[in-house]
Amino acid sequence: MDKNAKIYIAGHRGMVGSALLRKLQKEGYNNLVYRKSAELDLRNQQAVADFFQAEKPDYVILAAAKVGGINANNIYRAEFLYDNLMIQNNIIHQSYLNGVKKLLFLGSSCIYPKMAPQPLKEEYLLTGTLEPTNEPYAIAKISGIKMCEAYRSQYGCNFISAMPTNLYGPNDNYDLANSHVLPALLRKFHTAKINNADSVEIWGSGSPKREFLHVDDLADACFYLLLNYNESELVNVGTGEDISIKDLALLIKDTVGFDGELTFDSSKPDGTPRKLMDVSKLHGVGWKHKISLEDGVKSVYEGVNWEEILYSPA
Repeated sequence: MDKNAKIYIAGHRGMVGSALLRKLQKEGYNNLVYRKSAELDLRNQQAVADFFQAEKPDYVILAAAKVGGINANNIYRAEFLYDNLMIQNNIIHQSYLNGVKKLLFLGSSCIYPKMAPQPLKEEYLLTGTLEPTNEPYAIAKISGIKMCEAYRSQYGCNFISAMPTNLYGPNDNYDLANSHVLPALLRKFHTAKINNADSVEIWGSGSPKREFLHVDDLADACFYLLLNYNESELVNVGTGEDISIKDLALLIKDTVGFDGELTFDSSKPDGTPRKLMDVSKLHGVGWKHKISLEDGVKSVYEGVNWEEILYSPA
């Protein structure tokens, strides 16, 4: 990519989009285009068409999405399906119509079947039933992958897809109602520490295993793929290492410095028993993660403005 190329980052204010923005600026790319959601509703077909015709970006990174944890995914099923389908349909189609040189579509590890063999290989897509709690989001993301493949096949578009594992990092969501497990646990343990609580309740049994990637590592991987990967097949982006929710809770407990006990609410859903990505394709392309989970959790915890998180009006 030429340093003067115009790059559109859809979703630049989110955790992933903001990390990509930082990465591109660090690498010397300053001809960057983005819009706040209040300025451009990506669900609006005509608005997206007008934006692309006016800006004519050379490259597009599709990091915009309606996202949330297991609770939000399960409750707002229609919104997760409709909003994500509309966002990606509009951006992918307009990228084709306006001659975008390359598009990177970002999905999620939830695209894989609930009981798929571990670790999750890219070819396991569409080989079984999805996890019911996040099925609408997963179906939207699978549609995005297939749309990129179809536009490549029919129109010759260089549209690629990357599937990140569970992410954490700066600009994460700490709202307990719809956050992911790692930021939710950071908030729970920090709150318990400052309130001198005796224990922290963990949703589920603690036995499911999850993989976690620092969002700055994801941004680095995305930049690498934009420069070096031009194939139709999706690529997993992760660490290839996982940890049980119980052990993650213990790691966060130690990081925060909480001295109380852990309790587990088995009435809450566990979700998929295990989600570990096979990242051999990504390693074969030439990229590997750099930030360990211990170092990443420590840096994230120390970087959060907890007063703003805990005491700002909703």
